[in-house]
Formats: sequence, structure tokens, C-alpha cells
Amino acid sequence: MDIQFRKLTQPTAEIAECFNRWENDPQLIHLIRVNQDQEALDKRTTVTVRDLEEWLSRKQMYLIYLQDQPVGSMEFHIDPKHLYKKDISTAWIGIMIGEEVARGKGIGYLALQYLEQEIKRLGLRRMELGVFEFNTNAIKLYQRMGYQEIGRIPNFTFWQNKLWDDIRMEKFIER
Repeated sequence: MDIQFRKLTQPTAEIAECFNRWENDPQLIHLIRVNQDQEALDKRTTVTVRDLEEWLSRKQMYLIYLQDQPVGSMEFHIDPKHLYKKDISTAWIGIMIGEEVARGKGIGYLALQYLEQEIKRLGLRRMELGVFEFNTNAIKLYQRMGYQEIGRIPNFTFWQNKLWDDIRMEKFIER
């Protein structure tokens, strides 16, 4: 499997088009963004090159390629306000496997390993993430990779006609 991770430095219209496809995929919406009700879940978004440039001003972003085609993205912010534990030198991470053809193939595992290496290279000591409680596949992956639950934010996101918790997890980086 030919997987590559490339740091996003120069957003293009083609990259924005990928994000629009992924961010509006009905199979992903409930997994990748917070929704307070059915109306929010049904809403579609538009990502522009300018949006991507603004995101890059506050976080590191990478594209995931499978056989030279973009299939997803990953990112981290350093010490964002929404951390559950306000420990300094913490990277908040996120991964999205946007193309269905790339899901369930272990790419998320490889992406997480890559992000951890990049974060360690920068000298950070801790990683934190949030995962919706219904996303059991992601929870299993994070647990297998050494992430531990540190708390929950109740009634955080809407899906299947109810509100679900956001599980916050952490992992410390070995030096």
C-alpha cells in the first residue's frame, strides 16, 4: 500500500475541493464535527482556499495520500483553549480518512504514528484528542495505541436522535 503524508503549506482549489467532499460526506459528518441537533447535522459547509490558509495560521496540517491521491487529512494544534487538561506543551490531534476507499485499511493507525513522530520531533510531551462515544472503532484504535480516557463532556454532539458524550483521551510522549 503506497501511503504518503505531506505537510500542507500551500492550499489550492483542488485541496479545498477535497475538504468540501470530506466535510460534507453523509458517512462522515457525525464523526468529524459537533452537531447540536438534526438541523446542524443536515447542514453542509463550504471550505475555501482562504479557510485553509486561516487554519494553517493556527495548526499544522497534513494530507494523506494513497497511491498519489488525497484520501484524508490530519492535524494538530499546540495548546489550544479547548484542551480538557490545560497542560502546556500539548498537541491536540485530529485525523480524518475522507475517502471511503481508504477506510478500514490501517491508514488511521499509520497516520497517528506519523503525527506522534512529528509532535515528538517538536519537543512536545503530551497529546490529547476528543472522540465521540459512538465512534467505537476510533476508540479501540486510540486505546490500542496507548491513549487513556481522562474525562467526558456530556451531551456534546447529536446523532441518531440523541446527544452523545465526547470522550477526551491523552497520551504522553516518551523521550
